[in-house]
Amino acid sequence: MPKRKSNFQQAQPASQVSRKLSRLFAEHNRGLLLDIVVFIANIFLMRLFTRFVIDLFNKASENDPLAKFLLLLACIGMWILPAAGAVLKRWHLHHRLSPDEVSAFGGCLFNPIFYFCLNLVVMSAIVAALGQELVGKKRMDSAVVFVPSILIGLGLTIVQTYLIYQYFSPPKKPPRWDFLRSRQSELLGDVCLFLNMLLFQCAWNLLTFAGLGRVSSVLEFFGRLFVLLFLALLIYFPPRMFYLAEDINKRRTWLTMLLANSPVIFQVLIGTSSEAGW
Repeated sequence: MPKRKSNFQQAQPASQVSRKLSRLFAEHNRGLLLDIVVFIANIFLMRLFTRFVIDLFNKASENDPLAKFLLLLACIGMWILPAAGAVLKRWHLHHRLSPDEVSAFGGCLFNPIFYFCLNLVVMSAIVAALGQELVGKKRMDSAVVFVPSILIGLGLTIVQTYLIYQYFSPPKKPPRWDFLRSRQSELLGDVCLFLNMLLFQCAWNLLTFAGLGRVSSVLEFFGRLFVLLFLALLIYFPPRMFYLAEDINKRRTWLTMLLANSPVIFQVLIGTSSEAGW
């Protein structure tokens, strides 16, 4: 008769799974967790969510107030969430990193010009939408209202970019607010950054609705690849760089980032019907 496994032998696999899950949810592995979440979302949820956003754009063009409000809320979220996450996580990041790891942030990938340009686009959308709702399209188009609103938006974008890129420099002293030194602070920062990434993934998935069709030549394939890499610098990399700061030297990082975006990459490079699902 086959021997029954002892309680100790049965508990071993469970404990191994528990240890792996605890490592996955550890603070220094949040980038890996984010890539897994993005991959699952891209397979099961993002096309449905992106189609919903496209419907919002269509309704907003027909002056639907609820659609305009929701799109404005999404733009504000894409502007506020990364700065909030950077402030909430900064102390914890540099508490874990060594000076040698911090010195790696000086490369071109962490140059603030990318984020500044992207945020100018987001801020312009917020100013245009909010201005039309508050003062009306006719007054918004006048120089008296339009110029000051653009200048205010530019100033706020500079402040936001500064807060984000402060994340990559070690704080000279502990934060005055005790909450910023607590574990809850980093957890809330992660929630902000995860939500920000999902909002940007919606913009990223708009590429899959372009109706590109099947790729017909090698030249077209490399043309799509060039466009995809350029857009990745503007759309995918900015929300991911917060965690890339901590795992840029890990070999698995670039593979998990590729895996996370593989549904979008496949559909854009190879081409399918714009209505195709996963």
